[in-house]
Amino acid sequence: MVPDKLTLDDQIRVIAPAQSLLPKLTLDKRLRAIERLEQIGLRVSFGDYISEVDEFHSTSVEHRLNDLHNALRDPAVKAILAVAGGTTSNQLLPHINYNLINDNPKIICGISDITALNNALFAKTGLVTYYGPHFNIFGASEDISYTLEYFKRCLFSSAPFALSPPHVFYNSPWEEEPVNNTGYWVINEGECKGKILGGNFLTFSLLNGSEYMPDIRGAVLFLEDNGPESAGNMQNQLQSLINHSDFDHVQGLVIGRFKQESGITRKLLTKIIKTKEPLSRIPVVANVDFGHTTPMITFPIGGYVRIQAHKDNIYIEISDHE
Repeated sequence: MVPDKLTLDDQIRVIAPAQSLLPKLTLDKRLRAIERLEQIGLRVSFGDYISEVDEFHSTSVEHRLNDLHNALRDPAVKAILAVAGGTTSNQLLPHINYNLINDNPKIICGISDITALNNALFAKTGLVTYYGPHFNIFGASEDISYTLEYFKRCLFSSAPFALSPPHVFYNSPWEEEPVNNTGYWVINEGECKGKILGGNFLTFSLLNGSEYMPDIRGAVLFLEDNGPESAGNMQNQLQSLINHSDFDHVQGLVIGRFKQESGITRKLLTKIIKTKEPLSRIPVVANVDFGHTTPMITFPIGGYVRIQAHKDNIYIEISDHE
């Protein structure tokens, strides 16, 4: 089930399934985010409880569900955009009105902790959702033209599109010092096609064994991590997925770019991948532009990807999201 693509003058509703709209996203950043969304032809509205903040930097399950369900019910709203990530979106999963999702399929976009929502909605309803920039990322100080371009390719059009790396990246949306980009890394060569599942390593692995974990048979997993101790955490979370009874049916693995403080280099990542024998049969590509650095691509959770990975000749195409 693929929601309708966006058109000019559509309304996008910003809500907070996890972290609320915190004061650190200052007024100038909020206005910049609104302006950039308006520049690509969207009208921006906000959930009623987006600024409520508790000790977990979030608000009650009831209020977060209220904003989600109201956005789904409102016929004027064509897309739903998370304000930020966090740690609490999985609290919503047992309480979501999934019939409302089926009756009102809409674009839902976010990254990081929103992984729980992305994959649970696909598992429970078949709704294709989108792993892409939060509202706060649109308020970044640096140039986000690459981010905007892939946001539009994925949400305004059904045409297949190929991924290509930018020349530089930024370690976070708030850092202004560009870093030279070395491009995509081929860890294991090969070719594959499959449905895209995944998102944030930790959040996705927490779904394992629950009714909210989608069927990974035939999947190409897109996974990223953002912690300062990413090497140990990532290999543990990756092993947890490898231990899944259906991992033998996974078709490929695409790993997002790690932040610089993670300490993960191409050499270290290659060592982690090569020590896991079940990965030897599938193509593995890394340093792709999604995760917690910018700029970033947008891709469909539940859509399809085609990969050709041979030495340093790499082709990744989002092939079916209509």
